[in-house]
Amino acid sequence: MTAWASGLYGGVVTHRRFTPRAHFLRYRLFMLLLDLDELDALSNDLRLFAHNRISLLSLHDADHGDGSGPLRPQVEAQLKAAGLPSDGPIRLLCLPRVLGYVFNPLSIYFCHRRDGALAAILYEVSNTFGDRHGYLIPVEGDGPVRQACDKALYVSPFLAMDLAYDFKVVPPGEDIGVNIDVSRKRQRVLNAAFAGKRRDLTDTAILRAWLAHPLLTLKVIVGIHWEALKLWLKGATFHRRPAAPAHPVSFKNVPLIPGDWG
Repeated sequence: MTAWASGLYGGVVTHRRFTPRAHFLRYRLFMLLLDLDELDALSNDLRLFAHNRISLLSLHDADHGDGSGPLRPQVEAQLKAAGLPSDGPIRLLCLPRVLGYVFNPLSIYFCHRRDGALAAILYEVSNTFGDRHGYLIPVEGDGPVRQACDKALYVSPFLAMDLAYDFKVVPPGEDIGVNIDVSRKRQRVLNAAFAGKRRDLTDTAILRAWLAHPLLTLKVIVGIHWEALKLWLKGATFHRRPAAPAHPVSFKNVPLIPGDWG
C-alpha cells in the first residue's frame, strides 16, 4: 500500500458568535488533506476518490483558485509574487465533492519549502455569492502557527467588513487544529475552529467517513443558511455586500502579529 502524504481528517467544527447577538453551533465532519502532486495518483489508485471526475468523493480544480485549471501552478504563482519559496509540497485541506456537490467556506493550502519545512499558509475563503479570495501569509519557525490579517472578502451578511482575522494553526500531522478569531478593534466578534484526527486515505476510510456523514456538503450549505436565519430572527444587523477584491489573493511580505493588521 502506498504511504500517501494525503490523508483524511475526521473532527469537529465549532462556531461561536459573541456580539451583538450570542450564538453557538457545533457539528462533526471530515476533511481531506490532498497533496497537489498526488492527485492523479490518488485518483488512479483509489476507487472512491477521483480528480476532476465524478466519484463518491472528488476534487475538481474548478472548485478552487480562480477556477481556470490545475491548482499547483496557481499557488506557485502567488507564492512567487509574494517572494516566498514555491518548490516544496503544497497540501490542500478542504471539503471534497460528495457525489458531485461541494461548498468550501474555507480551504487551506499548506505550502512547504523543498526541505519540508512550512513556508506559508494560503487561506482561501469562499462565500455563498460565488466570490473567492485568498490570504497568503508566510510562516517562520516550527510548531503551532499564529498569523493575522485584515478581512478583504464579504462572507456573511451579518458580519461587517471592518474586521480582522487571527489564525492559530496546528499544521497537519496526527492531529490538525485551525482556530480563527474574528475581531474588531481587538474585541472578539466570532470564533470558528476545526480539530481533527488523521486517518490514512484509503477506500475503507473514505467509505466509513461517508457512511458517517452521507450528506456532508449539503449539510454544510444548509447549515449556513439555517444559522443565518436564526441570526436574522435574533435581530442581527444586516450589512450590504461590497464588490469582491480586484486581486484574488492578499499577501504580506512578513508574518503578521495581532495588532499589526494595517
